[in-house]
Amino acid sequence: MSKARIFLLLVLLTAFPPLSTDMYLPAIPMLQQRWEQPLMVINLTLVGFFFSYCVFLLIYGPLSDRFGRRPPLLSGIALFIGASLLCALADSAGVLIGARILQAAGAAASTSLAMAITKDIYTNNERVRILAWIGVIMPLAPAVAPIIGGWILVWFSWRWIFILQACIGVGAWIGVYRMGETNTALTHTGALQTARIYLELLRNRRYIAYALMVSLVVLPHFAFIAGSADIYINHLNVSEQHFGYFFAINAIAFMAGSLLCTRLLRHIRPGTVMTLGFSGLLIGGVVMLLQLFPGAWGLALPMAIVTFSIGLSRPPSNNLVLEQVDKYAGSASSLLIFIFFTLGACSMWFISFAWADKVQVIGYLAAIVGGLMLVLWSILAHRHRPTRG
Repeated sequence: MSKARIFLLLVLLTAFPPLSTDMYLPAIPMLQQRWEQPLMVINLTLVGFFFSYCVFLLIYGPLSDRFGRRPPLLSGIALFIGASLLCALADSAGVLIGARILQAAGAAASTSLAMAITKDIYTNNERVRILAWIGVIMPLAPAVAPIIGGWILVWFSWRWIFILQACIGVGAWIGVYRMGETNTALTHTGALQTARIYLELLRNRRYIAYALMVSLVVLPHFAFIAGSADIYINHLNVSEQHFGYFFAINAIAFMAGSLLCTRLLRHIRPGTVMTLGFSGLLIGGVVMLLQLFPGAWGLALPMAIVTFSIGLSRPPSNNLVLEQVDKYAGSASSLLIFIFFTLGACSMWFISFAWADKVQVIGYLAAIVGGLMLVLWSILAHRHRPTRG
């Protein structure tokens, strides 16, 4: 496959998490009523998904370093397809939670190995631009997914949401099957050696410090994802179809931030772009807390500032973390995404509590995280240069 086709495949693989979650979000309030379960129970279909996703990220990375990218990808996507069909057949919250855990185990192969493939085939300068362009295109998935999910609820049934996900998985499997192997430097590591690789990465202070810092952006972002359906549909009386449009505002804002990132990187240093993004996160949180806009717009517009800022800072942030390692790219990218989604799952669990005002909770998370990241970035940027170790 040409680099152009591989790029499109990478976009699809990277979009697996939002396709697996955001398309399903409009159905959450309906399933609460149908199965007579509180939000905290139904949201376990999200929290369980991401915890499972995180665990398997640590498995696929080393496997891809040893056996190549294609075999783990093909196996993981096949599992995703089967689990999606199990989700469609679920008749209780418990069954759906279990099927979602299996679905995540398969989906984990896609995102971590997509990032590793970028390191296999692109140079450093190419890679930061490719990651930025993926950041531009990928938000189309969370922008369109809840809209599609909302209309599926109108015309068909929530079960068809997961059938459609299985069909998307089939398309991705065919693409990976046709792709050539990109990892030309296979390692020969067993389970103990894999553990040593992760210990080596954990001892890499620069890698861990930057990975933890850039992953903090997930806290307000995933709290919004898990709480948005309940806030918009149950508390602000927005319909399932209109919820998709409000949710799309934030996805488009993320895409706009990533697009601006590709432009700014031609003229200013990546570190400056990251500073702008972290500052925007703080501003968005403060605007949300001030409640400057009425109704649903009081969440949608400030959150658009937050997601725009995340889109702006994420590509150079990811590249900065990967530049701290010189080998084991699959393991390094898996550990980075493990940290990112573990924090995200915790944030989803946190917002599921019966808070009196979940919009304010998200606002506080955005403001605190934005301010903290500015402080940490200032300290780390002056302590050592972001070069390979």
